[in-house]
Order: sequence, then C-alpha cells, then structure tokens
Amino acid sequence: MRRATGSEPTPVAPDSAAEKLLAQFLAHLSNERRLSPHTVSSYAHDVRALLELAGDAPLAKLQIHQMRRFVAQLHARGLDGRSLARMLSAWRGFFRYLARDHGFTSNPCAGLRAPKAKKSLPQALSPDEAARLMEIGGRGDDDAGNDAMTVRDRAMFELFYSSGLRLSELTGLEPGDVNFGDAVVRVTGKGAKTRVVPVGSQALSALRAWLKVRAALINTDPTALFVNAAGKRVSPRTVQARMKQWALKLGLPGELHPHMLRHSFASHVLQSSGDLRAVQEMLGHASISTTQVYTHLDFQYLAKVYDQAHPRAKKKSA
Repeated sequence: MRRATGSEPTPVAPDSAAEKLLAQFLAHLSNERRLSPHTVSSYAHDVRALLELAGDAPLAKLQIHQMRRFVAQLHARGLDGRSLARMLSAWRGFFRYLARDHGFTSNPCAGLRAPKAKKSLPQALSPDEAARLMEIGGRGDDDAGNDAMTVRDRAMFELFYSSGLRLSELTGLEPGDVNFGDAVVRVTGKGAKTRVVPVGSQALSALRAWLKVRAALINTDPTALFVNAAGKRVSPRTVQARMKQWALKLGLPGELHPHMLRHSFASHVLQSSGDLRAVQEMLGHASISTTQVYTHLDFQYLAKVYDQAHPRAKKKSA
C-alpha cells in the first residue's frame, strides 16, 4: 500500500554519510536477509523519510523525543496508524543494523509506538462467488477470443483460491514447483522461506489444462509457470488487471484483487476446519496473531476453540 501523497520524502544528498549507511543497510537486506526487491524498496522509502526529518542531526545522537516529533509530523501529513507502524518498524530495523555493524549504542525508536490504526477487515468472496470466478472458460467465455489467456487465468485463480498464495508467490512459480502426484505446490515466500501447500483437485485439473496451452507459448522465459501471450513471465500488474476484468464481466461485488482470494481461502478453510494453526502454516505467517487478524476471528470464537482444544483449559469434573 502506498503512503499518502504528502508523505513522500525529500531526496537526501547521495554523498551524505547517512545515505551511505542507508545504502549499506539496503545491501544487507538484499544480500544477507534476502528480502524481495519490493520489500527493500519499501525500507528505502521509510528510512529516507527518517533522514529527511532528521536533516543535519547525526543519526547516532537522535533521541526518543525527537522520534516522537517525527512521528507527529508524519501523522499531521496524513499518514495513518498502520502506515506509521510500518515506518517505525523500518526505523527500528535500521538502528538495529547500525548497532550491529556500525557501533551505534542506542535505538531511539525502542519502545516508541505509532497511533492506533482503525481496524479494517479484509474482504472475502462468498463460496458461491468464488465458484463463479472459477468457472471462467467453462461456460463459453473466451475473453474476446483470447482462449489461451482464459485457460491461464482460470489456472491462476484456482491456485490462488486453492492454496492461499500471495501474488508474488504465484508469479514466481516454475512448472517443477507443482507436484501433481502429491497434490502440493512448493512456494517461496517472504524472506526466501519455502513452504509446501496442498493443491485441490480442481486447481490441479486447471493447471494440467494450462500446461498443455503453455507449451505453445513458451518463448523468452521457459522457467515461468504462468506466462503472457508473448511467452514472458506474467507480471503481478497483469494478474491484478485480469482479475478486475473478470470480476466486472461476471458481476462480482467490490474490487476483486489477488489478496482477496488469499483471504477467501483462509476464511473458508477456517470456517470448515476451525484449525487456526493449519491455516497459519499454509499462509506462511510467522505469527499466529497475523492469521488471527487476517481471518477476522473474534475473541469469543478463539476462546471457544481454546477451551475445547487445550488440555489445560478444560474444566475439571466434580
């Protein structure tokens, strides 16, 4: 999610000491932590905002009261609590790196919290709406005669909904990542972490149909599972655009995007199974609290699951 227009930082002089530290930090994120280019770019944006706010003040001498003032300034520019929390996370990571590799003795962001953000629940398709989306190509739809791309779109949407993938995970897949015999897909997620996720029979069938069509399209990138009409790896922007087009054509409510299918997957699996830990593992969440928010569980439901499942929670019989 992009920040408010007023939050764009003024570029810092490229030869400044602070900018050199930032460049080394970004290299650390890319080479050592192996974060994605998109994530590294987000860190760069957030830390440059800090450098712009700090001005000529040496980073090593910044104090927590100054950081509070910086947060207040950004809040006044229109940044909400969620954006400020992400920015503070980036600042804390930057100062941890400076302490580890450059001898900084304190982290002025330690203990600093962003204003509370309004909770907005992610949208999900109903099971019937998801089923309608998965029917493309099976009812005479040919998307203006581009049948190969319709077959591809159905395979992508089925895999999104079947396995709860992130957009970057789906566009990064290779044919060998799908194991049809075991009905699983190997996914490389955030931080280059790999996980194996089940794939449903409908998704496997759609993938088999796509692989037959894909063979005639492969051109410049034979390692890509999903390609465009020119044979190149499909881009995230293309996937988003195609999903919106199909949503409009099918009359689906709201603005459909890939993350909505990921959320629909999580919600529907959780409603059927009640297994929060299994959903956490399939989504690739490091913390179960992320899964809890993501699937908009309320506390009463969590308490009920806990009371029924945890051996130390059950009441002793009289």
